[in-house]
Order: sequence, then C-alpha cells, then structure tokens
Amino acid sequence: MSKAIARNDLSSLPLHAGSEEHYIQAVNRIPTLSAEEEQDLATRYRDDNDLDAARYLVMSHLRFVVHVARGYTGYGLPLADLIQEGNIGLMKAVKRFDPDVGVRLVSFAVHWIRAEIHEFILRNWRIVKVATTKAQRKLFFNLRGSKKRLGWLNRAEVEAVAADLGVKPETVMEMESRLSGQDVGFDPPETSDDEDNAPRAPAAYLQYAGDDPASEVEGDDWRSHQHEALTSALAGLDERSRDIIARRWLNDGKATLQSLADQYGVSAERIRQLEKNALGKLRGAMGGAAA
Repeated sequence: MSKAIARNDLSSLPLHAGSEEHYIQAVNRIPTLSAEEEQDLATRYRDDNDLDAARYLVMSHLRFVVHVARGYTGYGLPLADLIQEGNIGLMKAVKRFDPDVGVRLVSFAVHWIRAEIHEFILRNWRIVKVATTKAQRKLFFNLRGSKKRLGWLNRAEVEAVAADLGVKPETVMEMESRLSGQDVGFDPPETSDDEDNAPRAPAAYLQYAGDDPASEVEGDDWRSHQHEALTSALAGLDERSRDIIARRWLNDGKATLQSLADQYGVSAERIRQLEKNALGKLRGAMGGAAA
C-alpha cells in the first residue's frame, strides 16, 4: 500500500478549514487513489469494519463532491451547503460500496451525491415545495435546464419538452408555473408610505380577527351583555305582551296571529298591535343598554 494511505498518515489529513476556499484547497491536496488502493481500502472496510479505511475513501473523493456541487450553484443556494449535502451522499455511497463489483467508487457514488443535493435543493429552494413526487422531482431538474436554454416556453416547446421527458404537456405547464412563481413574505416590508405602491403581501388580505383572543373575549362579553339586557327588557313587559313575543319570536314553533287572537279573545289586528308595541319597547331597552 502507498505511504499516502498508511494508517498512521490519516491524522495529518486536513479535516477543518477556515473558509470555503480554504476547504476546497485542502480537499484538492488530498491524493487520489489508484484502483488497487481503492479496492484494498473498500475491502478492509467491508470485511473488517476498518473505519480508517472508510474515512480515507471518503476524504479522497471530497474533491469530486465539490465538482458536482458546483454544477448546482445556479439555484441560489450556498455552495458550502451543497458540498455538505453532497458529502453526506458520498458517505452513504462508501457504506454501500461493494469492491467486488468491478466499478470505481466515483462511478457508484455520483448517484448518491446528486440524490442528496437534489433533496436539499427541493427542501430549500422555495418556502413552498415545488416538487413532492418522484416524477415531479425529475421534471423539476430537467425542465429547469430546458428553460435555461429556451427561456419562456411556447406551446410547441412545451410539447417537445413533454415528449422528451415522457410526461403530459399539462404536467410541464404546471411545473413551469411553479418555477416561475415567487415566494412572498407574509408581512409586507415597510419601505413606503404610499398606499398605491404598498406591497400586496398575504398579511394585507389574510387577516382573521377571529384568531385574536382579545376580540373573542370582547365578543363573548358583548353577547352576555345583550342576553342580560334582553332578559331584563322582557321582564319589563306585561304578561300578555311577554307571552306574545315569546310565542311569535322565541319559541321553535311560531304561533300565528289568529291562534293568539282566539286564545285572548281579541282580534288578530289587536295581537299585531300588541306585538308591535312590545317589540318597540324591547328595541328601546336594548338600544339604551347598547349605549
């Protein structure tokens, strides 16, 4: 085995770096492995659970993770975060790598590295997820690349992209609309006092007073006050007027004017007048309570 990968030399490898650029310079100084060295380390890790061997397999491929991560900088996410996620994918690949298959680790690991970076982008590119299913995730990355080449897609280009990716044109158009959307902060930025130019953030039209505890307490107090005022106002009516109001307005089955007239031995018109007078007294009492 080469002295560069001897067990005693592992402690001298650069594990920490003060900045992103220093980190990249450090991992580029780590020597690459020959096929024989790589197979020997992978066999030691698989058969003997040699963690030093696994550690060197990971570290010798960190430069490759940087190379892959740089291809995703167009999503507006920090390169350091992309590299970190790619490193996680690399470690997963080393754990699953079988040296007897006959392929190099770099060829096997690229899938795991890209998968972790893809997941990170989909979780963090927007507040609202643009892709949730496996098919949508594939479409997200492929369509974004197509839009970079073509810009806004017309109908013919949509159908061409759909045929190329094996999906329906409607699916392409839906994903394009998601890619074209922008996140909007709930609270509008306080940048201008001009109402005409004020930003229409969700906070401006999604307010719901019912969620305000103070408003709920105030509403409960008001309803309780109105109920007490109504009870007091009804108590101030004479017995006949109170019975008419109750049976005409408060009971489940509304009594007719004629049925009440037959009970009290008066005309239906007289019952209507008594009802009207009683309602007027109630409104006056309730209005005074509200004031």
